[in-house]
Amino acid sequence: MKFIKTLLLCGAAVCALQVAPAQSQQFIPILSYRVGPYAAGGSGYFGGAIDYFNLVNLNGGINGVKITYEECETEYNAARGVECYERLKSKNGGASTVEPLSTGIAYGLLDRVAKDKIPMTTMGYGSANSADGSVFQWVFPLGTTYWDQLAAMIAYLEQKDGANKIKGRKIAYMYHDSAYGKEAIPVLDALAARDGFEALKIPITPPGATQEAQWLQVPQQKPDYLILWGFGVMNPAAIKTAGKTGDPRNKLTGVWWAGSEEDVIPAGDAAKGYISAAFSAPGTNFPVMQDIKNKLYAAGKGNLEDKSRQGSIYHTRGVTYGILIVEAIRNAQNKFGKGKVMTPEQVRWGLEHLDLSEARIKELGAAGLFPPVKTSCRDHEGSGMVKFQEWDGTKFKPLTGYMAGDRAFVRKMVEDSAAKYAAEKKITPVDCSKEQ
Repeated sequence: MKFIKTLLLCGAAVCALQVAPAQSQQFIPILSYRVGPYAAGGSGYFGGAIDYFNLVNLNGGINGVKITYEECETEYNAARGVECYERLKSKNGGASTVEPLSTGIAYGLLDRVAKDKIPMTTMGYGSANSADGSVFQWVFPLGTTYWDQLAAMIAYLEQKDGANKIKGRKIAYMYHDSAYGKEAIPVLDALAARDGFEALKIPITPPGATQEAQWLQVPQQKPDYLILWGFGVMNPAAIKTAGKTGDPRNKLTGVWWAGSEEDVIPAGDAAKGYISAAFSAPGTNFPVMQDIKNKLYAAGKGNLEDKSRQGSIYHTRGVTYGILIVEAIRNAQNKFGKGKVMTPEQVRWGLEHLDLSEARIKELGAAGLFPPVKTSCRDHEGSGMVKFQEWDGTKFKPLTGYMAGDRAFVRKMVEDSAAKYAAEKKITPVDCSKEQ
C-alpha cells in the first residue's frame, strides 16, 4: 500500500527516475546447486557465470544495461528445479533466459518454457533433439549435445586405433542411471549397429559413491574401451575402482561432466593418465580470466568461495556460458535497440543468431577457451565440437584440438527425433526459410 501511495503522490518525472534502475537491468535466474553430491559442478559453473556477469557489469554492462540475477538452490533435483523456475520466472521484470544445468530439470521445463516463451539454454547437455530449432524454438543446447559428443568420442577411439578399427571391438558404457546418463544411448546403439562394435551398457545408481559390483563386470566382459558417463561423486569413485579391476586407465575415456579437477584430484594417483572430453579449456591465462582475477577476486568480489578453483574446468565452463548469454543479449540489442532491456522473445532471437567466430572470441579475450559457435533457426547447437584432454597428475593437458564426430549422421537422428516429438505434441515446425 505504501508503494501505491508513493505512485499516487509523486510527479511523473520523479516516478520515472524511481523505476528506471529496474528497467535498465536484464534479469537472469540462476538455478544453481551448491550443496549435495553434485555441488562441485554447480558451484564452479555458476560461479564462473556470475563472475562473468559481474565483470560485464563492472565494465558498464551491455551497452549500459546491467545484468541482475537471483539464485535458487535445486540440489540437482528435477522437482526442485521446476519449483525454482516457477518461483523466479516472473521476478524482477521477468526472466530473460534460464539455464538449469541438469538434463532432468531441462526435461521438466521443455513444455513450460515453450508456453511461457522464455528461452532455455542447455549448454552441453539436455535433450539432443532440441538442436532442431524448427521444433524446439525456445531451447538452445549451445555448443554441443550429448549425441554429438558421443559421436566425437567414438571418432576419437577410432583415431587411437587407426581408421576403421572400431569394428568388432567391445565398448563398455558406464553411465549415471538417470535422464542424463540415458540420453546418449540412442546414438551409442545407432553407431554400434553402423560401425560393427558391441555396446555393453552398465548403469550405476546415483549418486554412485559405491560401484564395485558394476566394475566387477569389466574383467568378466573384457571390453576394449570404457566410456565413463558420470557426474559428481560417481567420477572419482569410478576412477579409483577402475584401478582395482586391472587398471584400465588406458581404456577409459570420460564425458565432459567426468573431466574436471574435482573428478581426478580425489582419485589421487589412480587418475594419472585419465582421458576425458571437454568443450572448454581450463586455465587462467586467457585475458578474460585475467580480468576476472584482477578486477573481481583481487577486490574480494569473486563468486567462488575457494579462490584456488579459478580457471578450473567448471569455472571456465561457466565463464563460457556467461559469454554466450551476454553475446546473445548484445546481438539482440544490435537488432532491437542498443541500451534497451531485451524481452525474452528478443533474447531468443539473439540466441538463434549467434556468430562467435574465432576473431570475435579473441576480441572477448577468450581465444582458445571454446570453439566457434554459430547458430541458426535450424541449428540451435552451433558447434558440435569437443577436445580431448589427459590428466597428468597436476593438470589437464590437451591431446587434440576441437573435433567432431559424424555430425551428418547425428543430425539425421536429431531431425527424426524432433519430428516425432512435434507429431506427439502437435507442434507445427517453423519454416526456417522464412526466418530472419
